[in-house]
Amino acid sequence: MTVPTYPVETTTPPPVSTAARAQLLHGGSVEQYRRTIADGVDRVARRVATVDRPGTGITPDELAPLVDRVDLDRPLGDSRAALDELEDVYLRDAVWFHHPRYLAHLNCPVAIPALLGEAVLTAVNSSLDTWDQSAGATLIERRLIDWTAERIGLGPVADGIFTSGGSQSNLQALLLAREEACAEAIGPAARAELLPRLRVLTSAAGHFSVQKSAKLLGLAPDAVIAVPTDARRRIRPAAVREEIARCRQAGLVVMAVVATAGTTDFGSIDPLTDLAGICAAVDVWLHVDAAYGCGLLVSPTRRHLLDGIERADSVTVDFHKSFFQPVSSSALLVRDRRTLRHATYHADYLNPARMVEQRIPNQVDKSLQTTRRFDALKLWLTLRVLGPDSIGALFDEVVDRAADAWQLVSEDPRFEVVTRSELSTVVFRYLPTGPGRKLADAANLHAREALAASGLAVVAGTRVDGQHFLKFTLLNPATTVDDVGHVLDLIASHAGRYVHDNVAADLTCPVG
Repeated sequence: MTVPTYPVETTTPPPVSTAARAQLLHGGSVEQYRRTIADGVDRVARRVATVDRPGTGITPDELAPLVDRVDLDRPLGDSRAALDELEDVYLRDAVWFHHPRYLAHLNCPVAIPALLGEAVLTAVNSSLDTWDQSAGATLIERRLIDWTAERIGLGPVADGIFTSGGSQSNLQALLLAREEACAEAIGPAARAELLPRLRVLTSAAGHFSVQKSAKLLGLAPDAVIAVPTDARRRIRPAAVREEIARCRQAGLVVMAVVATAGTTDFGSIDPLTDLAGICAAVDVWLHVDAAYGCGLLVSPTRRHLLDGIERADSVTVDFHKSFFQPVSSSALLVRDRRTLRHATYHADYLNPARMVEQRIPNQVDKSLQTTRRFDALKLWLTLRVLGPDSIGALFDEVVDRAADAWQLVSEDPRFEVVTRSELSTVVFRYLPTGPGRKLADAANLHAREALAASGLAVVAGTRVDGQHFLKFTLLNPATTVDDVGHVLDLIASHAGRYVHDNVAADLTCPVG
């Protein structure tokens, strides 16, 4: 039988131009690299030097057409032209966290040594999965993990890994807790029977990533139990003890208790020592989500607020919240390094098992990620330039400023304020009087939106007991009490005008 043959179409790829090669970093392009990076830094520096408000208030509908009309198939061929375009689609309308009237989310102004680290790590482009891709970077990250574990007080066999953020750290912590809870479930059948019975207890004020993690880990839809809080929005230890007993009586297995050291809304810190005692007595994994509150680890005056964290089985820290680091710079720490084996898989092309015997340190053995940036360098350079005491003093400043802001709001008859934070948030709302009281929710929503549209300040919003509140999150030592007072006046002006207009409309509206 004759096998038919067909003509093969061949195409010759276009030649790579000298100009294109010059855009790759190598020994022959370092001058191009210097000029290009310097130009970009200069553009940002000019913006930072002249910005007079945290944002422009641009809307998605206004900005999207500018981005959509960019033809990505037609390159500009010149980095300066690209930066000119970037001014229009990004820099002009960027949100500037360094501005003292950005008071919304857990975004901090960043330390210059960390920006130096960012420039270095992106150019070298180390990947922190294996030694042969990172060398010294692996050892720097490990040293920072050891330093953080020492600050927490986790003990001599602690370990950890840098992560993309608090949500990933919480996910990995609960993965380890799940696997430890399943350790005695031998065989697929036993494991399948146990998984639907696993439960996680966390604060009603805790982070939503706990619920998301439970879903990703294949736990039951009702696996996460929100435990009530006290008047200071801290989890109630007695309620945790009662819930553990109730679960056991119902044939359920509490695989972890998640405590929070700095809730996103209220900055509250759960009673860590009490929770550690409860968990130790019943052999339940204790995870502390200190993504926000980890700045207290270097505080000269407030380290005691984290007492008890040293007894946790795992701890989440976000250096990009309270250590003034650029996103991302986070880590998960564990008391017992052996528990990290639950995240370990060996691939012949990457980290074969024999490397363990050869004592070659491969960070991928501990991580949920494979390719991973050298984000630890940013913290390393910040510590080497500033030192931990200076970082802690800066964080103390924002906590002090939040206490001043809480006092200011609590004494202002235009507002009502929720519990005083142990960290740097203030949850409050404009409270109309008389017939306008029923418009409180709408007035606060309107005030936040109007403030954002003006670009003069940015504040956050949340719900407390079903009602709409506003929130200051202070992470900038440059923010003053005068800044806070000015923003309060803007909020009251927007909300008061909304209430006045709508009450007046109701009064003039004809009946029937």
